[in-house]
Amino acid sequence: MKIDHIGVAVSSIEEAKKMYELLGIEVTDIEEVPSQGVKVAMLPIGESRIELLEPLSEESPIQKFMDKKGSGIHHLAVSVENVAYELEKLKEKGVRLINEEPVPGAGGALIAFVHPKETNGVLLELCQHE
Repeated sequence: MKIDHIGVAVSSIEEAKKMYELLGIEVTDIEEVPSQGVKVAMLPIGESRIELLEPLSEESPIQKFMDKKGSGIHHLAVSVENVAYELEKLKEKGVRLINEEPVPGAGGALIAFVHPKETNGVLLELCQHE
């Protein structure tokens, strides 16, 4: 396993990326993920990435997060080989999940979230790339 990315909630990808670009960290991909209600920009850094998350609407989970907590770190994503398998293991141990089944994420990944009450307040994403 490794850290796949750190998700950062922002009101504007265009504005947020400027600081990273000053550090020489360039956006490689920008896409909309309607199932998650976000526009996503990926910024590779070492073996991991920073994922900027801009809400697509007022109903977006990212907008609701920012309404409560403001912009900032939203989640930590770890790369796994098989999200469905990891979810089954967690369910068997009684771990509270946000997603019982994998769902489509950015870049064609399969993802699922573990409830932050299980991880000391950190929203944890399991991320499987093909």
